[in-house]
Amino acid sequence: MSEARTPIWRHLLPWIISAGALGYVFGYAIDWESIPQATEGANLELFIFVTVVDKIAFFLAWAFIQAKAVRDFVEPISVRSLISVKGAAELLRTGSNLLSDGAFLFGVSQLVKDRLATVLAVIIIPFSAHFFVLLCQATLVLPFLEGGPARNLDVCLGVGIGWTTVAVCIAAGRLRYWERFLRRVGLESWAAKAKLRMLVPIIGWFAVFAAFDVFVQGLASRAFGIPIPWLDLAARIPLLYVAISLPSFGNFGVREIAWSTLFGDYGSREALIAFALWTNTIFAVMHALVGSLFVGRAISLWRELREARRLGTVVPSPILHDAIDR
Repeated sequence: MSEARTPIWRHLLPWIISAGALGYVFGYAIDWESIPQATEGANLELFIFVTVVDKIAFFLAWAFIQAKAVRDFVEPISVRSLISVKGAAELLRTGSNLLSDGAFLFGVSQLVKDRLATVLAVIIIPFSAHFFVLLCQATLVLPFLEGGPARNLDVCLGVGIGWTTVAVCIAAGRLRYWERFLRRVGLESWAAKAKLRMLVPIIGWFAVFAAFDVFVQGLASRAFGIPIPWLDLAARIPLLYVAISLPSFGNFGVREIAWSTLFGDYGSREALIAFALWTNTIFAVMHALVGSLFVGRAISLWRELREARRLGTVVPSPILHDAIDR
């Protein structure tokens, strides 16, 4: 039986969304000539430094959290190996977040025995924990925003949808839908070992990262001459993450529309779009640099694993396990 092929529209969707978003931004909302003017009051040196630090911190935070999830919920694989695969996948993030996450998932699945549980550890558990932290963040900040909930309907709507999603998931658990689903896909033994308390450290690390994210985004926007209030950043960064989760080419177009829409009260449309465009450009360069640093190690790791399995030998423990694991 031939393997199902990915429909061509899925490959084209990120390009279509980005083309449409960029067409709107630069064909309707503003013109290219306004970008240099919007950056005249920016401290670009400080902005670039803060944005680079932001991207490095984002990569390291997600790499270590996903590594912890794999080690806790699947198998104690070497953190260095997982980070190498994560770093190599960053090359693809230059074009698409979904493509990069898929490559990382595929790479990790080659290192472990239970590949289905890897999907939970690499994708579902970290993203769900991050979603929960951001939802709590927006909920706590909402009453303190200027004008209260009545003047911040976008945040109210996001919080309402978020908690409705949580309620549906809890109800599904109480009705044993999750239990039956895990049994159907062959993960009942994994579910028996997994405990909710194992999520506490992951949620805690995401809470620290979320606070850092607000801080660094505030510094970056101020360096660009857009002093967005800290509480508004905390309330709307979760909405920003929802927007940039749309399939797009490097988030170009999507990030510009999101920033200019969510924070339009604190800067001109031109300045906000220029800020987001510069951010996307720096992130694209950082993805390429990080990926270039790790791709060689990831390829070597894959070759070693392939050779060991071809010969039918046990994979040497230094490849897949850190010294402290033995």
